[in-house]
Amino acid sequence: MCRLESDLVETLTQGGFVQVATPILMAKGLLAKMSIDESHPLFSQVLWVDKGRCLRPMLAPHLYYLLKDLLRVWQKPVRIFEVGPCFRKESQGAQHASEFTMLNVVEMGLPEQERGKRLEELAASVCRAASIEHFMLKRESSVVYGETRDVIAGEEIEVGSGAMGPHPLDKAWRINENWVGIGFGLERLLMARENGTSLSRMGRSLSYLDGIRLNL
Repeated sequence: MCRLESDLVETLTQGGFVQVATPILMAKGLLAKMSIDESHPLFSQVLWVDKGRCLRPMLAPHLYYLLKDLLRVWQKPVRIFEVGPCFRKESQGAQHASEFTMLNVVEMGLPEQERGKRLEELAASVCRAASIEHFMLKRESSVVYGETRDVIAGEEIEVGSGAMGPHPLDKAWRINENWVGIGFGLERLLMARENGTSLSRMGRSLSYLDGIRLNL
């Protein structure tokens, strides 16, 4: 996992992206700006610390928060990424975990006609850095973003999900820019690369090291 993260960071920084680090605790109000309230399907998966804060279930709200200010002070396009842990009340299974590591890559302020091509370029760049040779982009639907372009690799493993803007969610952040963004699960990238069958072998664990079982 550490080697994969360092390879991704190197690839993205060489590509002109700036790495950011945002808090693991997230305010309830920031989730609401993503339309995630008590009526949203994702709300029941949020791990709450208290009435107003949770362990972040995604990176996007904090990145939105940063981007609304960076767009004022940086020249466009604004390119940032973050790698960090996220948490959800997931049913434990082969492709799900309550704690997982996300990579979110966002580029804002590019020409509208270049968005689709740029999304494909970013997907290819991340997959190459993860040593994944074969992948495809597939149109899907998301409970947060609506239509997405999912990155499928290996044995039909969804390793990432991409979106483009302007998007209705942007209004809450007072953002009006063309943008592309992709969120990847690092454990899923590893599972696709290693032809693995279980996500638990790939992430933070007391039982596995680099995918090798310790409690033999």
